[in-house]
Amino acid sequence: MTRTFRHVVALVWRAAPRTAGLSPLLALTAGLTPVVTAWLTKLAIDDLVAGAPARPLLGLAAALVAVAVTAALVPHCGEYLRVTLGRTVGAHSLDRLFTAVGRFSGLARFEDPAFQDRLRLAQQATATSSQLVDDAQQALRGLLTVAGFAGSLVALNPVMAGVVALAAVPTVAAELSLARQRADLMWRVGPVERREAFYAQLLGGTAAAKEIRLFGFGGWLRDRMLAERRDADRAKRVMDARDARTQSVLSGAAALVAGGGLVWALLAVRAGGLTVGDLSMFVAAVAGVQAALSGVISQYAGIHHQLLLFTHYLDVVTAGPDLPEPDRPCAVPPLRDGIELRDVWFRYSDEHPWVLRGVNLHIPHGTAVALVGLNGAGKSTLVKLLCRFYDPTAGTVYWDGVDIRRFRPEDLRARLGAVFQDYVTYDLTARENIAVGDLGALADDERITGAARLAGVHDVLRGLPRGYDTLLTRMFFDHADKADADTGVVLSGGQWQRLALARAFLRERPDLVMLDEPSAGLDAEAEHELHRRIRRHRGRHTSLLISHRLAAVRDADLIVVLADGVVAELGAHPALVARGGQYARLFALQASGYREEAA
Repeated sequence: MTRTFRHVVALVWRAAPRTAGLSPLLALTAGLTPVVTAWLTKLAIDDLVAGAPARPLLGLAAALVAVAVTAALVPHCGEYLRVTLGRTVGAHSLDRLFTAVGRFSGLARFEDPAFQDRLRLAQQATATSSQLVDDAQQALRGLLTVAGFAGSLVALNPVMAGVVALAAVPTVAAELSLARQRADLMWRVGPVERREAFYAQLLGGTAAAKEIRLFGFGGWLRDRMLAERRDADRAKRVMDARDARTQSVLSGAAALVAGGGLVWALLAVRAGGLTVGDLSMFVAAVAGVQAALSGVISQYAGIHHQLLLFTHYLDVVTAGPDLPEPDRPCAVPPLRDGIELRDVWFRYSDEHPWVLRGVNLHIPHGTAVALVGLNGAGKSTLVKLLCRFYDPTAGTVYWDGVDIRRFRPEDLRARLGAVFQDYVTYDLTARENIAVGDLGALADDERITGAARLAGVHDVLRGLPRGYDTLLTRMFFDHADKADADTGVVLSGGQWQRLALARAFLRERPDLVMLDEPSAGLDAEAEHELHRRIRRHRGRHTSLLISHRLAAVRDADLIVVLADGVVAELGAHPALVARGGQYARLFALQASGYREEAA
C-alpha cells in the first residue's frame, strides 16, 4: 500500500505540482483552526470568570474573529483546489492509462474477460486518484486536529486522554477490515456490472434496435439486465448491512466514552479541580478528538480502499508488452520474395482447440492468393498472424526469409493494408472514416477522394448533406449542425463496406493487401465491379483475398483451401476443379444454384 501511495503522489505531482503544493498548506491551516479556537475560547471564559479588564478580552475576541474568518474561507479555497486538482489529475491519469493500453500491440489482452474487468476498475481509479490524495490531506488535517486536542486532554487529565485513545483502536481495526471487504466486493461484482452495462447498451443503442423490435426480445434482455443488477445489489446490500452494524457499535461506544468524560468533567468543576474554561476546553477536546479521529479513520479506510483499486491501474500502466519485442529490431524491407508460413500451429489458449495445425504456405511476391474454406477453418486467424496480432503457438511466419518477430509490429503493419470481415463503422465524418487508414491524409482531399473513387463510394459521399464532412451517425451531431441535428447520415451495409475498402486503399503502395470478405454485403453487379477495382488497385502488389464466394476468387493466381486447420488443396482454379476435390465440390454447389436460377 505504501508503494502504491507513492505512485499516486508522484502521479498527482507530475500532473499539477503547484495545486498539489498548495493543498497541504490549506489542510494544515484547517487542521489547526479548531484547536486554536478552543484554546482562545477557554482563555476568554477564564478571563471573564476572573473579571479581567476589557482590553485583553477584546484582544482575544479579535483573535477569535480572525480565526473564524480563516476557518470560513479555507473550506471554499480547499474545495476549489480539490476540484481543479481532480480535473487535472483525472485527465493526466486517463491519458497515461490509454497510452499504456495503446502500447499493447496484440489482441490477446483485449479478448481476455479478466483484463476487461481490470481495465474497467483502472478507469474508475483514474477518477479517484486525486480523491485519494485529497483524502490523505484531509486525514493529515484530522491528525493535526487530533494531536492538538489530544495534547489539551493530556494537559487536563492524562487518564481520560488514554481512555479516548484506547477507544479508537477497535475503530481503526474495524474500518480497515471494511475497506478490504469493499475492495474485494468491487472485484467480485465487476463482471456482473459489466454484463449489466452490456444489456443496457443493447437496449438503448442502435446496433441491436432493429432485431430487438422485430423479434420482440427486449423484455428478455431487460430481465437479464435486472437480474444482473439484483445480483450486484444483493452483494452490496450484505456489505452495507455489515457496515451499518459495525458503525452503530462503534458510534455507541464513542458516545459512552464522551458521556463518561462529560460526567467526570462536571464533577471536577464542582469539586474545584477544573475551571469553567477548562470544562469548555475539555468538552471541545473530547468532541474534537472523537470527530477528527472518526474522520481520520474513515479517510484512512477510504485511502486503503482506493489504493487497492489503484493497484488495478498500476497493473495496466506497468504491464509489459503483450507480444515479445526484439532487442535489436530489423528494418522491414520491401517485399521481394514473398511470405512463408512454416509449420505454423496456433490456438488462442491452452484450453482452446487448435485452429491451425502445421500450416505450410508460401505467398509469392506480386501474386493474388485466395484463401477459401468452411467456417472455422482458420482463414481469419491466419490473417491475424500475418498482421502479428498474435504469434504462432509453434512455427514461424517469414517475410522475405526473416522471422516477422524480429520486426517491430508497427513497422510491419505500416507495410500492410487490410479490410477485416468485422470492419468498424466509426461515429465520425466520412472523411475521418476513410482517413483512419492513414491519418497523414486527413487534410489531403486528393488522396481521400481518390481512395473513395477506387472503392466506388465517391459519388455517395459527395452527395451527402455536407459531402465528405458529413457525420455518418445519428448518435451525435456536429457542433456546426446543432440547429439541425438530422444532418447525420447512416450508410447502408454495402456503402459502409465500400468505405471500409477505401480506408484500406488510402494506404499508399502496401506490400501486402489482405481482404477478408470484402464483398459480403454487395449484390452480384456491385461485387463484380468491386473485384475489378481491387484487381486494378493491386497491380503488382501481393494480395490475400478471403471469400466464401468462389466465383470472386477464380481469377486468383493461387487458391489455398483450408480445412481443419491445414492446407488441404493448393493450385489455380482450373487445376483444382479438374482435381475434383473439396474446392471442386464447393464450386459445383455454388455454381448449381446459379444454373438453376438461369434455367
